[in-house]
Amino acid sequence: MPPSTIRNVGVIVGSLRKESFTRKIANAIAKLAPASLKLEIIEIGQLSSYDPDLENTPPADWVAFRQKVTAVDAVLFATPEYNRSVPGVLKNAIDVASRPHGKSAWNGKPGAVVSVSPGAIGGFGANHHLRQMLVFLNIPAMQQPEAYIGGADKLFDASGDVTSESTREFLKKFIEAFAAWIELHLAARK
Repeated sequence: MPPSTIRNVGVIVGSLRKESFTRKIANAIAKLAPASLKLEIIEIGQLSSYDPDLENTPPADWVAFRQKVTAVDAVLFATPEYNRSVPGVLKNAIDVASRPHGKSAWNGKPGAVVSVSPGAIGGFGANHHLRQMLVFLNIPAMQQPEAYIGGADKLFDASGDVTSESTREFLKKFIEAFAAWIELHLAARK
């Protein structure tokens, strides 16, 4: 990759909660990203529910979201775990950008998953349900390092910054590995 090449990474945060641990982790990862990556959260809270009957005249929010996903080079999914899976708002966003059939905005974009939970297993169920979807969507998901961030309720200071040095180090390694993963897969598509 030429030194001046910046890869745009769309960050999809699966939590709408104002003080979301998942959004805080996504923001922490963005701060730790190498200069070759520009991470930007693509908001999903405003998306209308997916309904195939609306495809002939898709809602403006669908069109805008699909355009944003299409425009990025790669996608980082940050998800909490709800009932051992991803939140409905995240599933809806995935469905909206995967349609209409044959025109998925996700197709071929390198991806990575980080799951976040106050619990000890760090959203393992949500992480793996999401990975199942990514296989179908043809998003080559980075396998290692896996990112399950547990104990999230104890990781942040009042400003939302990560207080754990080991977590910061892990997140830095994670985003650096993702930068390499992106280059590997974008080169393979040429």
